[in-house]
Amino acid sequence: MGKYVIKQTSDGCYMFNLVASNGQVIGTSQKYRALNSAKSGVESVKRISYTRVEDQTVQDVKKLTHPKWELYEDDVGEFRFRLKAMNGEIILASQGYSAKASAQKGLESVKKNAEEAEVVVEE
Repeated sequence: MGKYVIKQTSDGCYMFNLVASNGQVIGTSQKYRALNSAKSGVESVKRISYTRVEDQTVQDVKKLTHPKWELYEDDVGEFRFRLKAMNGEIILASQGYSAKASAQKGLESVKKNAEEAEVVVEE
């Protein structure tokens, strides 16, 4: 099972990674000004991780309402995914993948791990 690792950044903010059971980071949050806000971000991911995927790599993409996952190709040709909250803000984003299938596998791993993952705060 995965875990959320919350840590303080060098600028005094907080962020979290969703880490798979193999130790690989499969999603990274935005920065939050307070620890409690980062914890709320984790709870948001847990609560909406089940949501639908908008595949922006296909020609006739069906636009979905928030919350949603977005699967997309970035400016350098890598495939990525991100989770957008009800307000449209990105609350979890992936690394870049060279193949769409790898990004889809990463997204499925996040969905599998997100809801039950434990929360660890690194001091």
